[in-house]
Amino acid sequence: MSTLPTLDGPIQPPASGGAPKSLVILLHGYGSNGADLIGLVPHWQHAFPDTLFISPNAPQVLPGMFDAYQWWPITNMDAQARINGAREAAPVLNAFIDHQLAKYGLGEDRLALVGFSQGTMMALQVGLRRSPQVACILGYSGMLVDEAGLDSAKVKPPVLLVHGDADPMVPVAALHHAGATLQKLGFEVGGHVSPGLGHSIDMEGLQMGGNFLHKFLA
Repeated sequence: MSTLPTLDGPIQPPASGGAPKSLVILLHGYGSNGADLIGLVPHWQHAFPDTLFISPNAPQVLPGMFDAYQWWPITNMDAQARINGAREAAPVLNAFIDHQLAKYGLGEDRLALVGFSQGTMMALQVGLRRSPQVACILGYSGMLVDEAGLDSAKVKPPVLLVHGDADPMVPVAALHHAGATLQKLGFEVGGHVSPGLGHSIDMEGLQMGGNFLHKFLA
């Protein structure tokens, strides 16, 4: 019986100093790390004094790079390779989420998943299928990789997708495809396109994301 990799990464405890009443898990993109995405927290933490933020490093070290991780390799850009990669990484992330919720005595309804790029792909892969339903999913510059089974999903967490229309890595068409697909399946989906923005997050996207999280975690 194989043992799943254990994820680890930076943690920002509740600003109140008390026990967490909600949990935000931040999922970084390909070739990045948890320390990068935990940098979003100062933009939001004032509105979430009782929230614990965790930003785990993805399970695979990126060969030949320092402090760089991946949820799955992207040597093959084929759509099926993305599906296989997301499916293989999903049990690792699910186990991490299960552990964190149990550790802090929180239910799924107090959990938000936030992703960037490949991290958004993982947030959607896992968050759309977890039962009971997570509070919400916020995705920046990503895509819906795997639609299998979503037509019969018993959970419908709210989703907000944010993307730059000048993204050279993940074209903004990915946002429109994901939004249309999820809406057709009965999910509550919001979308925002930032004009002129590349593969990044701007202040408008941060503000929208913070408001979205607050709506479902407050």
